Amino acid sequence: MGRPLPLVTLDNEFFWRSGEDGRLRILECRSCSSLIHPPQPVCRYCRGIELGPREVSGFATLVGFTVNHRFSLPGMPAPYVVAQVALEEDPRVRLTTNTVECEPEDLVLGMRMEVVFERHEDVWLPLFRPVPEQPEPAGLPEEEIPAPEVARQVRPMRTTRKYEDEVALTGIGMSEIGRRQMVSPLSLTVRACERAVADAGLSFSDIDGLSTWPGAGMLSGMSEGGVTALESALGLKPVWYNGGGETFGPGGSLIAAMLAVAGGLARHVLCFRTVWESTYGELLKAGRIEPPSGRTTSWVAPFGATSAAHTLAQNAGRHFHRYGTTRETLGWIALNQRANAALNPTAIYREPMTMDDYLGARMITTPFGLYDCDVPCDAAVAVIVSAKDAAADLAKPPVHVEAAGTQIVERLDWDQSTLYHEPQVLGQAAHLWSRTSLRPGDVELAMLYDGFTFNCLSWLEGLGFCGIGEARDFLDGGKNIARDGLLPLNTHGGQLSHGRTHGMGLVHEAVTQLRGEGGERQVPGAGVAVVTSGGLTPSGVLLLRSAS
Repeated sequence: MGRPLPLVTLDNEFFWRSGEDGRLRILECRSCSSLIHPPQPVCRYCRGIELGPREVSGFATLVGFTVNHRFSLPGMPAPYVVAQVALEEDPRVRLTTNTVECEPEDLVLGMRMEVVFERHEDVWLPLFRPVPEQPEPAGLPEEEIPAPEVARQVRPMRTTRKYEDEVALTGIGMSEIGRRQMVSPLSLTVRACERAVADAGLSFSDIDGLSTWPGAGMLSGMSEGGVTALESALGLKPVWYNGGGETFGPGGSLIAAMLAVAGGLARHVLCFRTVWESTYGELLKAGRIEPPSGRTTSWVAPFGATSAAHTLAQNAGRHFHRYGTTRETLGWIALNQRANAALNPTAIYREPMTMDDYLGARMITTPFGLYDCDVPCDAAVAVIVSAKDAAADLAKPPVHVEAAGTQIVERLDWDQSTLYHEPQVLGQAAHLWSRTSLRPGDVELAMLYDGFTFNCLSWLEGLGFCGIGEARDFLDGGKNIARDGLLPLNTHGGQLSHGRTHGMGLVHEAVTQLRGEGGERQVPGAGVAVVTSGGLTPSGVLLLRSAS
């Protein structure tokens, strides 16, 4: 077996077979001359439908790279470089690729590159090497929508009535969490749901809605099987249900439930997310289950970009390049989460960690080391969204939803989106603040998605807790994000130390803190919390407040 190869279709064969004559081809709009990648049947810029392949020069600018140390593939042993280049004819078009004929330490952002093709069966992969005569490194392309302009893209509220005002979070539950528990994922889901229903003072007969992310499709090998599996196990007969990966990140199941409750479709919606990543990986390694096989529809997997880490590491590297961010900057986030986890008996990693420990850990994909990455685990989290008028009589004080931010402004394709922060942060953050009179200074807790440390940094800047490019100073020393600091961050230990619960664990902790049930890690008087979900996916943001 060799590296993953792309599925060649009528729409993309001109690209994957360009190398047969040594000429790179990209789809062009005949109406406005824009280059379109990945290929689409319509131009995203002028909506023209007259499109066709165009030969381009094959020269490009290096706009990102990461040295992968952790993930090896058949035919692609680590280390290798995953890179992004912007075409000289239209820098909006970026190709994920591998660099060749050079050492990683010789790569510099902004250097000029040229295409060379490598044949694998019926596919010619466009790889890139530095041109022999290097000009001075060029500046990286500007954002298609500069950060200060994002808020102007936000659509105003259509009515003065907000769906957020009609709902409350009334119950939370979490299964046992751990590494390689070797139990079925559905059993974890049932346990979390039982605990959430009991926490709210409800019975399963009260539950008339189910909502999950991503459902039985995407990532199904590492989850419980979606709504179908849970309904079959519990026999709930919901009047409304929802599941799917193309929503507002992991928190999208909650936002969908809020809309259903506000629209009168349900009174109590049980939202859930299960991860089974540790056991899944162990069974895969032992040969007891088979990995997906065959050709891929991904535009990045053929170049060994098999993890979100490979994309986000390049965003982090560009942030380093542009703003002077350092690995120590990211380290303060990892150290903060570990210090908080020490006070949480359910956290997977509770041992003390120093900056030397962080910096000395093995590299995963530069600039990310081991402690920049979240902890794969087995766990399930459930949250109940109820109608606000039904919440007052339940067992625990309700947590209210002040606002939600969901608008997409940047491109969704990971490698075609923003260069300088995590994609899908600025638009959702600006949308959130357009739906409330509260401002960043009113927030007393931040539960920010931390699949990687850089996720947290991007959300801190995107939500306005510090300016764009100012996270280095804001995070220095870790005092601002400590439990007794300006903005307590991920008080349960986050996904970096508590465990990768795919964002729903952040909601669980926010509700815990806003109820005052955090025990040793409780932030006194916390009344407003922001919770983000999504790390490179379409994402969402929730602003929550206590009942008092």
